[in-house]
Amino acid sequence: MDPIKFGTDGWRARIADTYTFTNVRRCAQGFASYLQQEGLADKGVVIGYDQRFQANNFAGAAAEVLAANNIHVWLTERNTPTPTISYAAVDKQAGGAINITASHNPPEDCGFKVRDPFGGAIAPAGLKKIESLIPDDMAAVKRMKLDDGLSDGKITLFDAAPAYIEQLNRLIDLQPIRDAGFNVLVDCMWGNGAGWFPRLLGADAATKITEVHNERNPIFPHMSRPEPIVPNVDHGLSFVSKIGADVAIINDGDADRVGFGDENGRFIDQLRVYGLLGYYFLEVRGDRGPIVKTISTTKMLNKLAKQYNVPVHETGVGFKYIAPKMMEVDALIGGEESGGYAFKGHVPERDGLLAGLFLLDLMVRTGKKPSELLDTLFGKVGGHYYDRIDSRFEAADKPAILERVGKAMPATIGGLKVVDKVTVDGNQFIMEDGGWLLIRFSGTEPIIRVYCETTHEDKVAAILDDGMKIAGLR
Repeated sequence: MDPIKFGTDGWRARIADTYTFTNVRRCAQGFASYLQQEGLADKGVVIGYDQRFQANNFAGAAAEVLAANNIHVWLTERNTPTPTISYAAVDKQAGGAINITASHNPPEDCGFKVRDPFGGAIAPAGLKKIESLIPDDMAAVKRMKLDDGLSDGKITLFDAAPAYIEQLNRLIDLQPIRDAGFNVLVDCMWGNGAGWFPRLLGADAATKITEVHNERNPIFPHMSRPEPIVPNVDHGLSFVSKIGADVAIINDGDADRVGFGDENGRFIDQLRVYGLLGYYFLEVRGDRGPIVKTISTTKMLNKLAKQYNVPVHETGVGFKYIAPKMMEVDALIGGEESGGYAFKGHVPERDGLLAGLFLLDLMVRTGKKPSELLDTLFGKVGGHYYDRIDSRFEAADKPAILERVGKAMPATIGGLKVVDKVTVDGNQFIMEDGGWLLIRFSGTEPIIRVYCETTHEDKVAAILDDGMKIAGLR
């Protein structure tokens, strides 16, 4: 049997290679055993899926295993956004959730995400426990036919949308957005976000929604993967000028992440979006509370937090770290560099749909265009510039890279003095301007990432180049 390792957010693998029905069933059995040991089995489990190849059938296979373990399953009746599935776990008071999705991974991949009763990512210790309970022998995997589970009531098909929409309406007043008369482009990236903004705002709203890439197409044309970053967003952003859009909202394949484009069709990177969300809550709404952020996201939040006298908690990369910390400190907002943001009063999980609505509300309340909002943000914290390079690596090279980067302590990077080194998750070099260079391995793919943020726009390329040299990639 193939070894199954849970990374940053569950298990992801290549379809028909190691991501097979057999291995999905093994994962489901491991999760069933975990729920039984944690005393959560009697609460049942929510299972949902995305638009990827065979995702609905993989979800059905997982449901068969849970039901055979006498765990009631609420199985979504169609593809469903990840935040909607996460909220369903709360609404159903379930013991957790399984989501069949590879999120932003390439089209060849699929995934098996797990959630706790609060709809958030399970902490690392819990993921390790689930992993340890995955059986090596299919004889240990319990199974029943999906039709039998449906007929005897062990599996219930349901629509997760109504309860989720009610929740959104408790968190944000949508009427001002409906009345604003915006022209909004939504790039659904062939994923689960399709149809949601038109549904939330309504056909009779003054604000007009135009969707692109809003059908099911598991090969994700016009992009290498459904991840809302350059260059995957380029084709969608080309429609901004064609329709005269005021803003572009870009959701990833399972709609838990979000990207944005301004009124000129220029991409607004994820760190700036997090800065704008911080500004929205702290300045525009006047809310207060702790901010949780991964080390790989923007220091603009630290500057805003200081101005508004709220604490900042920095974690390792991934919502398996962010979600527990958000709950621990009752955070106002939590987020990461990949475009995932979570909000107080909701599930401690990324919600790309709600984040999109909050950004539209920011435009309504301030009367400013996206480019003007960025100018306002930079007026408070100064200009910040970000980029990252992703490189694939051979597994045999990983120990040498880890050793090389771990020992590195250069005097300067990109011409800026290095003042500190942080090893919370990977190796982060802090520079004299408050900016940083981070080198770390992805927890979901065989990729090493080199990221940076700096207040010097002209030094981004040099900082990344030095980072690649430190990693031995140049």
